[in-house]
Amino acid sequence: MVYALGTLLVIGLLLLIISFFMNNRFKVIETELEQLSMDHIQNQYVMNNKLKVLEEELLTETTNLGEYSNQQSKNNDLIKQKEPTVVQRVVGLFEEGYSFKEIEDQTGLSQDDIKVIVHQKTNKQAFA
Repeated sequence: MVYALGTLLVIGLLLLIISFFMNNRFKVIETELEQLSMDHIQNQYVMNNKLKVLEEELLTETTNLGEYSNQQSKNNDLIKQKEPTVVQRVVGLFEEGYSFKEIEDQTGLSQDDIKVIVHQKTNKQAFA
């Protein structure tokens, strides 16, 4: 009987010592969960900051939208007034359906110049 108790005591002590050297699975899962939680919090913080910036941009755009449209129409009128008559004539002829060759004959400009003018006007670029 003493041998049986001694054997059980030795086995118990060996198992206790071995348990200290074994990997704790719960510790690994806990650190992974903490890391995942921190990543989620960081992503949420970044998203909230981006959302605030977008809201501010939208808020300023909506308040300035009326002012912007009025100012843009005034600018377009000023740009049209500042355009040289040759440019206005080329654009007018192009809009009427004349070919580049016909516009060249009527204005005396080269076809390359006419193409540049038409390209700039179709992209709504101003002439200085």
